[in-house]
Amino acid sequence: MSATVKSTTKYKKGKMTALDYFLLIVLIIAALLILIPFLNVIAISFSTPKEYADNPLMIFPKHPTLASYKALFSDGSILTGYWNTIKLLLAGLPLSLFLTSSMAYGLSRNKFPGKKLIFFLVLFTMIFNGGIVPLYLVMKTLHLTGSLWSVILVGSFSAFNMILMMNYFQSLPESLMESARLDGAGEWRILVSVVLPLAAPIMATITLFYGVAYWNSWYDAMIFLRKAEQLPLQNVLRAIIVESSTNASNASSVDAVGKQAFSTGMKMAAVFVTMVPIMCFFPMLQKHFAKGVLTGAIKT
Repeated sequence: MSATVKSTTKYKKGKMTALDYFLLIVLIIAALLILIPFLNVIAISFSTPKEYADNPLMIFPKHPTLASYKALFSDGSILTGYWNTIKLLLAGLPLSLFLTSSMAYGLSRNKFPGKKLIFFLVLFTMIFNGGIVPLYLVMKTLHLTGSLWSVILVGSFSAFNMILMMNYFQSLPESLMESARLDGAGEWRILVSVVLPLAAPIMATITLFYGVAYWNSWYDAMIFLRKAEQLPLQNVLRAIIVESSTNASNASSVDAVGKQAFSTGMKMAAVFVTMVPIMCFFPMLQKHFAKGVLTGAIKT
């Protein structure tokens, strides 16, 4: 007992072993491998075409400029893309959380009728997919093609997210639900007043999953939407980058290098503009993220 206490006290005083130093070096190298490309993207977006051509691996531009960002925002289409993506989030995120949490709560209750069959059908969709053609025909039959609702409904439910949330709900004490039922609460009241307040970690995790999915959504919009003013941010950025790359490839040999460098600057600016909102959103949910994933992934 005393030997264990002495060894613990000695460790707490801060003496690092060779393994600790090795792990520290490995983690520092891994962090640099992630951070340096990110800084390079930002630097290229603020650099001049000549500076990028001279030093493509720069970290800090010597002559920063906003030319790439001015070109990116010049025609106003990117602002329209931002607004359409925000509409996707405002309409799709609450719908996704409602569908996922309500179904997860129902399937987490042992006495829910048809639980095993419904869970099997949900799990079946994770293994087999009907494909894009049947999905397009369904949306066409519902007269939703050409509407943002087609993109919202396609991404409104994820079987993986539902299973994570269901496992988290199953880890909550059943006695809490029984006490609420004795007080006369119905299932919806139990879900809203008892379960969801205790499920902040998994709710934050699923919110982040759906938020990132809606923010990065582009394939569904490419399939179902036709008008340029309806396209979300990712599709607008894709169109801008494709157009700038085409102009650079069609440039004469005299200014081809400058055009290609400016096109790369626009691409990096587009990447940075896309990442900033998610980077600002993630820290608010980070403290719940790890707990929500671990608890939801392990059935207790």
